[in-house]
Amino acid sequence: MKNTSKKTSRRAFMNSVIKTSAVVPFIGAQSLSAAASRVNIKPDSPLKILILGGTSFLGPHQIAYALGRGHSVSIFSRGKTQPTIHKDLFLRVEHLLGDREDNLEALRGRSWDVVIDNSGRKVEWTKATAELLRESCDLYIYVSSVSVFYPYYKAGLKEEDPLVLKVPETMEDDDEKMTYDYGVMKANSENIAMEIFGKERSTIVRPTFMTGPSDRTNRFMYWPTRLAEGGDIIIPGSDNDPVQYIDVRDIAGWMIRLAENKTTGIFNGVGPASITSLPAFVHGCHAAFSSKVNYIHMNDPKFLEENNLTFVAPWIKDMKKYHGISRVNNQKAIDSGLSFTPLAVTVKDTYDWWYSDAVSEERRNKFLLEEFSLISREKELLEKWNTWHK
Repeated sequence: MKNTSKKTSRRAFMNSVIKTSAVVPFIGAQSLSAAASRVNIKPDSPLKILILGGTSFLGPHQIAYALGRGHSVSIFSRGKTQPTIHKDLFLRVEHLLGDREDNLEALRGRSWDVVIDNSGRKVEWTKATAELLRESCDLYIYVSSVSVFYPYYKAGLKEEDPLVLKVPETMEDDDEKMTYDYGVMKANSENIAMEIFGKERSTIVRPTFMTGPSDRTNRFMYWPTRLAEGGDIIIPGSDNDPVQYIDVRDIAGWMIRLAENKTTGIFNGVGPASITSLPAFVHGCHAAFSSKVNYIHMNDPKFLEENNLTFVAPWIKDMKKYHGISRVNNQKAIDSGLSFTPLAVTVKDTYDWWYSDAVSEERRNKFLLEEFSLISREKELLEKWNTWHK
């Protein structure tokens, strides 16, 4: 029977994970498209880049790529988050301390070629920094999210499709309201950045689920940890369920190249290049290892529903409001130079980072006990599945 006592908690967990995605070197080998090759030429003169944030997931990879291309980087943060990767490179970065809530003084009287807004978590923050920097920066790049399209009723979502700009007045579910709030915040932040800087000086990047070294969530870690170990591996959902994801380093490098080329506009930062099913994704992940595995395809919709098996990043069970989240159109981004690291490289680099000194033993142990994660429920689900099919 379906366990309804924890329904709200499970839904809250799913919503919180979705939100963190869709914003967080191992410089992996990159498979450049023809479009990427055309725009991959280093600029004649280095850029002065300001990153708002810069110490968490996406920022360190942007810094590594930018410094490798000869640019100079300043970061603006509260100075509280310590990077888990590229620590040595932060010695070559200018650190400006402040708080986007109420202290932007370190940004006054300065000028940069481009500002990259990684930490725009409130519309008011975006408005304040854009207004302050409007006359002292040439280009404003705002890191948004595909969450601006929630609810994802439509497949093939393109950049020009309507955004969620307000939370429905009849909203009663607090967990769903949180999901709406995030999409609304990102959508309105996009608009305010473009309003202040003008469309001719604004670039909006909307990543999907990002993965890779230094991920501060554990949402992808079932795959590398379990595939490396081998044995029974759960693959939930229909064999044709599509998944979309992106290596954080691909987003990072692409954004720096957009800045170099002064490319403006709105882009869905979504991978991979071709339609990929969850089974194909899992096989691609396993290519990083030599373990013996036995795939358990849990493809019965009723079983998935009764056991609350609806989300294992990058897979989401095909539900009405999430139908389009793994079917977002990325052609414009590819044409602008977005390229994709081979999946096995992403997985192996993430695995190596996970078992390095960058990740504490405490965090790894905690991951094994996360209440609603597949890693903690695996044994129970396998037992139920075997009973279900007797």
